[in-house]
Amino acid sequence: MKPSASLKKDDFEALSEFRYQLRRFIRFSEEAAQSEGLTPLQYLMMLHIKGFPGREWASISELAERLQSQHHGVVALVTRCEKAGLVTRTQDDKDKRQVQVRLTAIGEQYLHRLAALHRNELHSLSSVFQVSHISAFNDRD
Repeated sequence: MKPSASLKKDDFEALSEFRYQLRRFIRFSEEAAQSEGLTPLQYLMMLHIKGFPGREWASISELAERLQSQHHGVVALVTRCEKAGLVTRTQDDKDKRQVQVRLTAIGEQYLHRLAALHRNELHSLSSVFQVSHISAFNDRD
């Protein structure tokens, strides 16, 4: 992809502001998870399990994609979360090669508390993440 010659100072300012606010949100998320005694990855994994479209579980490979992690790393994360009582894993009835990872009642409690905090934080940042604030990135050619 070649750099666009049409980028202006306000394009860089908008991108900088977006990245700054995104990093602030990620830091907030990391600190919120840690305040509950969880790692940021544990929170994200639980969020992706609950938020997986159309069902209440996710496979290891689906979680690896959502977390942008290696399969073996997600297996280790699931094992740690299982030991902490946050998730369970079961073999799929139809496809014995697939493992279904589900939240436990304890995992659901942690997730609901943290998701409520995240929703509130997102509301406070909503103006930053609106398309109108990043419209400066539209191609001007």
